[in-house]
Amino acid sequence: MARSDTRDPPPRRRRSILQGLVYWGAVLCVWGLIFALAFLAVFAADLPDTSNLNAVRRQPSISYLDRSGALVSVRGSQYAPPVDLDRLPAYVPAAFVAIEDRWFYWHFGFNPWGIVRSQIYNLTHEGGPLRGGSTITQQLARNLFLTMDQTYRRKAQELVLAVWLETKFTKKEILALYLNRVYFGAGAYGIEAASQRYFGKPADQLTIGESALLAGMMKGPSRYSPVSSADRAARRATVVLNEMVRAGAITPAQRADAIRTPVRVNPTLASQRAQYFTDWVDEQVRGLVGEPTEDLIVETTLDLPIQVSAEQALRAGVAGARGQGVQQGALVALDGEGRVRAYVGGVDYEESQFDRAAMARRQAGSAFKPFVYLTALERGRTPETPEVDEAIRIGTWEPRNYTGEFLGPITLQTALAQSVNTVAARLANEVGTGNVAATARRLGIRSPIQLDPSMALGAVEVSPLEMAQAYAPFSNGGYLSPAWAIERVRTAAGKVLYDRSVAKPARTPVIASPALPQMNQMLRQVLVSGTGTRARVPGYDLAGKTGTTSDYRDAWFVGYTGGFVAAVWVGRDDNTPMRRVTGGGAPAAVWQAFMGRALPRLRAEPIPGGLPSPEAGEDPIGDLLEAPDATPAPEDPAARPAAPVAPPAASPPQPSAAPRA
Repeated sequence: MARSDTRDPPPRRRRSILQGLVYWGAVLCVWGLIFALAFLAVFAADLPDTSNLNAVRRQPSISYLDRSGALVSVRGSQYAPPVDLDRLPAYVPAAFVAIEDRWFYWHFGFNPWGIVRSQIYNLTHEGGPLRGGSTITQQLARNLFLTMDQTYRRKAQELVLAVWLETKFTKKEILALYLNRVYFGAGAYGIEAASQRYFGKPADQLTIGESALLAGMMKGPSRYSPVSSADRAARRATVVLNEMVRAGAITPAQRADAIRTPVRVNPTLASQRAQYFTDWVDEQVRGLVGEPTEDLIVETTLDLPIQVSAEQALRAGVAGARGQGVQQGALVALDGEGRVRAYVGGVDYEESQFDRAAMARRQAGSAFKPFVYLTALERGRTPETPEVDEAIRIGTWEPRNYTGEFLGPITLQTALAQSVNTVAARLANEVGTGNVAATARRLGIRSPIQLDPSMALGAVEVSPLEMAQAYAPFSNGGYLSPAWAIERVRTAAGKVLYDRSVAKPARTPVIASPALPQMNQMLRQVLVSGTGTRARVPGYDLAGKTGTTSDYRDAWFVGYTGGFVAAVWVGRDDNTPMRRVTGGGAPAAVWQAFMGRALPRLRAEPIPGGLPSPEAGEDPIGDLLEAPDATPAPEDPAARPAAPVAPPAASPPQPSAAPRA
């Protein structure tokens, strides 16, 4: 019988360290390949189409020019022809590489260490936005093909596309694509558009400091904008300059020189002027030509120097009256043809974009009275018609004067100049509030007008734009002048899409003699001896009317010279009372400051429609222009009804940021 072999099997030989490394390296490679395939299967399944790499996807830009061709603003996206990297100074691309991706020339689309650092940050800062650690190639992939969503899926797709870009293009081509497509804020895409938008020069003329500033904006175009955040942008540019020195792109001496040299931003962009005007016109452009499919140029009626004067006067006037509770204001100026020459919808566009010039509806107060008096003049009365300032009751309503006193027998001219409420209420009642409303509509008021007796004292909600166009016939010889602002719309290639001169509407007379010269005579006296003396500008033929509403919620001054009218409103967006602010105060001061700067530029002429007939040996123009300053009479706020009456027509809903404005 055979014996069974009971010997133990020989021991297995242990792998050497080298063999272990090879073995586990192979295992890791296999699993890495499996992971990579799974990664691609999951995240590359719905990648966007990359065949349209060179297609530009953006909203066409609309450039707005003033009446002399100066650039007012640009809306939409601005692209410029791609810039050749070889034409740029070497420090321009170097600035972006230094601050955004200093390992750009050595990685293959992504930086593993940067990704690890970003993930550590994300894990330790839960609840906030994810930090990406993206390379320039990844940023290009995102800009070309993906959204800005801060999700892990988008980041994974970004990585896949970055690797694909690195296989298709050289580093130089990737950097060129990046610089020509990245967004710089203010509607500018690409380094050339950004250079033109921010500095008014081509990209090949950028200085080291300007290049650093643009590169610094990549962290956040709005947060580091040299327009809205100049100090923050300057600090960020200094960081970029330091990184450029560290990378050897510039010398310490060049850095020091760049810091010493001020960077001057394009003055048109830096001013942020006429933004309310641009908003107002932008909607009209789209109504005229539809949604643009190519870049457009809009020639407007705005006069930038006059616009600047309007913005400065309103800002200073509101600031000077803040102690009286004034918070906001608006100013609109038109010429005799209705062209908008200045348009300010608020004190600070960055703080509030609500346009008080056209969108706000506020009670007009005594600034509405000229429509009452014009209606009476057209029915046979004259400036010298006698009236009696005394207590009056219309139904249950008893209008009262601001002073609480009565002047007794006076003329219509005196009643309007002193803004006497009782006389205006009696006139409106006698001629009919419906006829007064018809007069106001004939001259340009488009808002609803309630016919309650209190409408005679301005219990009517209107916009500053309406008031300007409704006073324009007094200034231009009696013609209707609806406000307008667009002269011509053309494409960037020169094709004219709209030209107002082709279908210019015929002028419509809305005030005839003798009512027109009579009204001008009466409204001149408001500035000579009435409630508006603070608005006088020596040396010019001026007329106008103050307006103050009940409880001092609104204050107005609307005035004009020959062929030019301006309306000013001040108040509070929440419609709460100011502290005894009348139309003869802050609004008249704003109007006077604005007109004092605008009139010399306009070469203003006397008001047309006739002047008061000179008495023997008198010079009426000299009397009007050289009359000594008078202490302004207090203006009557619109009277409050003694009993409930029908409320004024309701205003359209306003944004929550500016309730009832």
